[in-house]
Amino acid sequence: MPTLFIVFGLRFYFYSNEHLPIHVHVKNADGEAKFEVSPVKLIDNKGIKRKDISLAESLIEENKEIIIAKWKEYHGN
Repeated sequence: MPTLFIVFGLRFYFYSNEHLPIHVHVKNADGEAKFEVSPVKLIDNKGIKRKDISLAESLIEENKEIIIAKWKEYHGN
């Protein structure tokens, strides 16, 4: 389960056996969420507060190219 980065208590990661579309999981002390990366879209949320969801969306948008590059590096095209 590769961790991409941790910012403000939000851990961004993906699992080793992921599937398309490119997406990222986000976890904090409150719960876990899943976002599609391009376009950035919330797919599922289990407990993360709205303000943290908004922060996660912004961070994914800002780091979209890095996330996609890491996905392709790890999973292939």
